Amino acid sequence: MRILLIEDEKELAEALTAALGKYGIVTDHTAHLGDAAELTRQNPYDAILLDRRLPDGEGLRFIPELRRTGKDTPIIVLTALNEPKERVEGLDLGADDYLGKPFLVEELMARLRAVLRRPANLAELKITAGRMVIDPLHLSVTVDDAPLDLPRRELLVLVALAKRKEKTVLRATLEAAVYNYEEEIQSNALDAHISRLRRRLAEAGAEVSIHNIRGVGYLLREE
Repeated sequence: MRILLIEDEKELAEALTAALGKYGIVTDHTAHLGDAAELTRQNPYDAILLDRRLPDGEGLRFIPELRRTGKDTPIIVLTALNEPKERVEGLDLGADDYLGKPFLVEELMARLRAVLRRPANLAELKITAGRMVIDPLHLSVTVDDAPLDLPRRELLVLVALAKRKEKTVLRATLEAAVYNYEEEIQSNALDAHISRLRRRLAEAGAEVSIHNIRGVGYLLREE
């Protein structure tokens, strides 16, 4: 899962990015609405976390602007402005959920799972490939009902490939699923993740294979 965090408190943003990373979430962060608009044009986010008090204005105005572009990305407002009338204002403007600060990361994760379970996102709840069942929301994989433990980055690569099984996935798409835009990506990092992932899937008897489409990307195929 890749999300956009629009938050001007640097320490909170860094802590939240690290905490969400433990759940396998890749987080792009910006403190400005202008940058957020550009990032949403460039990247297909699974969800957006939005503060209200931002250096370049009221965060809520970002919601109708995003909707006018045709994007229905779920938005959760995270803010200290948490009076009933303020929550109503945010929800009426199109927020999918509204969470007051301070909050527990566990509650935020539950709310993320809830907005992603809504009808428009139901198709991505679980993915079947070969003898595997992948749950992207809980970042779990089973092979014949037995858990398959994978390092976080390998699991993110697997989810990105499995969502598009039998189709070629561009290297850039896979890298975007694993790294945020601020991280420096070594030239062979993705290939190393794929190599280790292939070995683990073969050892587990997952009955899938990952093929290198030279110069383009990778493809996951059921055997």
